[in-house]
Amino acid sequence: MQNVLIVSGHPNLQESIGNATILGEIARALPGAEIRFLDALYPDYQINVAQEQEALINADVVVWQFPFSWYSVPGLMKLWIDQVFVHGFAHGSTAKLAGRKLIISFTAGAPEGLYSPEGLFGHDIQQYMTSFETTAKMCNLDLQEPVYTFGISYAGRDEAKVLEHKAMARDHAARLITAIQETNPPLRMAV
Repeated sequence: MQNVLIVSGHPNLQESIGNATILGEIARALPGAEIRFLDALYPDYQINVAQEQEALINADVVVWQFPFSWYSVPGLMKLWIDQVFVHGFAHGSTAKLAGRKLIISFTAGAPEGLYSPEGLFGHDIQQYMTSFETTAKMCNLDLQEPVYTFGISYAGRDEAKVLEHKAMARDHAARLITAIQETNPPLRMAV
């Protein structure tokens, strides 16, 4: 297995059902993966840029795991990107991230139907992926297919809804684990 780095961009994982379940499943299935919990590492929003860049340098596969927030990443993760993915490190003539695989993995609170030209948001989810595609291209990252799940919301969290969200998150984690494993196909024997 390649070196896997998962960056958890949830601003308060203690309040999460979906992202917490996904990350718990990943930790169990891929114990060698490094998971960086930005909310625990940087409650004061003071990013240790050198430490984060070192983690990225050591990774072959990078996963950004987060709740979709205002059609992008949450504020803490955006700050992390702004401070860590600087010119000379992430892009430019001395960039150091080229060739790493990037998987965008997120939960969205709204149901899938709202993410369509006819839905409330007026765009399907793929249209929101443009900024991630551009970031990957600029940094010479090998962007993989995103992994996402709709309908994991903070609203209406009765016991039945919590159980449903946990099941959806476990399914999401299984798809993400498969995506991570597929970045490292087994060696083929010469015939």
